[in-house]
Amino acid sequence: MFVTAHLSDNHLDGGERADERTARVMRYLEGLATPVDAILVTGDISDHGTVEEYRRAAELFKTDTPLFTCPGNHDKRGPFREGLLGQAPDESPVNVAHTVGDVTFVMADSSIPGKPDGRFDDETMAWLDSVLADGDGPAFIAFHHPPVPLGLPLVDAMRQYGEDKLAEVLARHPRVAALLCGHVHTAASTTFAGVPLRSAPSVGSSILFPWEENGLRHWSEGGPIDYDLPPSLLFHVLHDDGRLTTHQRVVPTPRTPAA
Repeated sequence: MFVTAHLSDNHLDGGERADERTARVMRYLEGLATPVDAILVTGDISDHGTVEEYRRAAELFKTDTPLFTCPGNHDKRGPFREGLLGQAPDESPVNVAHTVGDVTFVMADSSIPGKPDGRFDDETMAWLDSVLADGDGPAFIAFHHPPVPLGLPLVDAMRQYGEDKLAEVLARHPRVAALLCGHVHTAASTTFAGVPLRSAPSVGSSILFPWEENGLRHWSEGGPIDYDLPPSLLFHVLHDDGRLTTHQRVVPTPRTPAA
């Protein structure tokens, strides 16, 4: 059994609230009786894309567990590389593959600089095809933008497009166990091209369905957004027989011990 913790959309902005929510999730993971095998963060790590925000993310993400990241539409490639990855600034797609045991994590960049929606460019698509061809163990492809609509008006309007090319790559590589994304600010489970697709909830806030309004603050055309719900994450359990089971876990504010 191989267990991956999946979080997303921290939106670190230099403020205490975003820092505390990310720190709370990381403390929860660090306190598990048995550590997970890997931690993934699928984009919108920073809210403004500044080097300082990524340096803070690097501090908050310090862990002995392998932790892998990819950018989202709020992220900026140059500062992402410099502040979070410790690399020279570069505006090319941030595509990195990692292996833990016999499991491959393909962290792919679906962002389009300056735009909220996503797409894999030709360079990323060729890289993805090449990485998946190099090995036969299970692989997870992680990115920010879901390649299908999920029923939330705001994010559906700025999902990943050009998804037909991704479907063609997946058809050539049956080793892919699942597609893991963020962007949606809610946990969702569906399929794409016959492959399980899981979106992680946001550490920073929750986007609700239009029918959940109840007087909450709105994003224009996007339906209600709740800043008070606690952060949560997903656990993906890859079983020895190849099945994938996904669980959501809420991380509430720690209780104050009774006097």
